[in-house]
Amino acid sequence: MIENGLHELGRGQLAALVTYLRHDLADLPPRPEIGAFRRLGAGDLLRYRVLFSAIGADWLWFSRLRMDDAELGRILGEEAVLAFVVLDDDREAGLLELDFRNPNAPELAFCGLLPDALGRGLGRVAIAQALHLTRERGLTSLHVHTCSLDHPRALDFYMRAGFRPYKRAVEIFDDPRLDGTLPHDVARQVPVVAADAG
Repeated sequence: MIENGLHELGRGQLAALVTYLRHDLADLPPRPEIGAFRRLGAGDLLRYRVLFSAIGADWLWFSRLRMDDAELGRILGEEAVLAFVVLDDDREAGLLELDFRNPNAPELAFCGLLPDALGRGLGRVAIAQALHLTRERGLTSLHVHTCSLDHPRALDFYMRAGFRPYKRAVEIFDDPRLDGTLPHDVARQVPVVAADAG
């Protein structure tokens, strides 16, 4: 248990409040007739990284960008990991990644849309696809976590899709803009405080 109060971060560090949610798959609406998905595999590292960066840079998504090709290729090549490009009339519009490696806690690892694809219902289509793919594997729940640095509507979006919060945590990490993982000028809503500032 963390002591109540204000806790100063180290130079160059960021903190995020993480909310963990679970969807119990008892009653799902029919799978939407619209929407298309193209599977990504171990040979699609560049495509994956470009999409991951374009979708997540402003929300400080960095985990996959710090992986070397071998590590990322192993993940995307796993039979229990399903990564897809979300398509909108054959145009790449988003990323959907499911991780079934732990059958006791299958996870919606990443779900996001390119900025110009927001507001057109593609997020709801992607979540419905994720839920149906999970149930088709004989699993009874799907987990996701989001944080206070993510898109400001992400938490509400997941809850409206039927996910329910069950746990919180604080994640502290080195700012990925300071080591070149992400460009220095992204996520302007979270000012950069250099490790040697002050």
